[in-house]
Order: sequence, then structure tokens, then C-alpha cells
Amino acid sequence: MKVLIACEESQTVCKAFRTKGHEAYSCDLLPSSGGKPEWHIRGDVFEVIDDGWDLMIAHPECTRLTCAANKWYKPEFSERFPNIHQERLEAIEFFMRLSEAPIPKIAIENPIGIMSTRWRKPDQIIQPYQFGETERKSTCLWLRGLPLLQGTKLVEPELITFKSGKTMSKCHYDSVSLPKEERRKARSVTFQGIANAMADQWG
Repeated sequence: MKVLIACEESQTVCKAFRTKGHEAYSCDLLPSSGGKPEWHIRGDVFEVIDDGWDLMIAHPECTRLTCAANKWYKPEFSERFPNIHQERLEAIEFFMRLSEAPIPKIAIENPIGIMSTRWRKPDQIIQPYQFGETERKSTCLWLRGLPLLQGTKLVEPELITFKSGKTMSKCHYDSVSLPKEERRKARSVTFQGIANAMADQWG
């Protein structure tokens, strides 16, 4: 198949599909960090979205879509984040344009967030620990023309527990001290177990 991995610079999903023999390309505004620039399209995904793809797996930027930062939308933070509501509207529009792409099979991945109410609830919510990864990260999948992704190996997630009783996944904890942009990139990488399952089951 001809596969577009939208909004991916790490090439984790792209390379999983390449391993299975598919003509897969990652696409992002950033250069690839996956070591295969010949499999990467650097630019606006909507400039190539009509190029006859059989499958698209999209990972739109979640900063303004996730529920994790909802407090910043309150009036008392308007001076700190003067454009935050407009940025959220633009993020929603970007997500919806991906969902309307003229591609037979589509999966859009994002954390639990506003699209569940602004559009529709996801078809499923998966966890890395269902795919052999010792991490916890609720991941929503909105699907078109694809079956639900089936777990491949259930393992116990490795969690950091604080004195307050709050828990945090180890990968999330390990990235806290990184500079903002590096932290964003680290947290956006698809877990290898999930990428492999996508290639095996959707490819």
C-alpha cells in the first residue's frame, strides 16, 4: 500500500510499515529524525494529501486539543495566553481537515481531548502497556475503513508514585526536565509496540 504518516518526524510508524514492504512516507514541517530522509516529506501535509494514498495515519499536534491544559483557557490566564482560544480553533480545523481527507483508510491519533465533544468520541482508546510497552498513556484513535487495533502483549506499566499518591508514567517523568521543544518531540513519538501493531494489522 501507499501509506502517509502525517505529522510524524520520528519516522517510527513509517519505518514499521516499510519493514512490512509498504511504500510509506512520513510528513512533517520538521526534518526527519528517524534516519531515513528519503522516506520523509518535509512540508505541509495538505500539499500532498491528494496524491493517491491508500492509508493515512495522522498524529496532529495535541497541545491545543488535549484536556491536560484546560485550565489555561480560563479568563484569569488571558493575558498570559492571549491567543489560546484562536489557536485551539485552528487546531480543531486542522484535525477536521485530516478527517475529511480523500483517503480510503484513515486513523487519527491524539490524547483524550476536545475532539470527543467537538466532533465525536474516538473509536477506541488504547494504552502502550497493551502492546508490550511498560508505559501508561491513554491514546485515542478515530478510524475510517480500519478495524480496531488489537492489543499484542499485555504488560504491567512502570509508574512513578509521588508522596501525594499521584502517579506518572516513567517516560512522561523522564521528559519533564527537557527543554520545551525537546520535551514535545519526545512525548509525541509513537511507542514501537503500537507502531508495529499498526503495520501488522492495518498493513
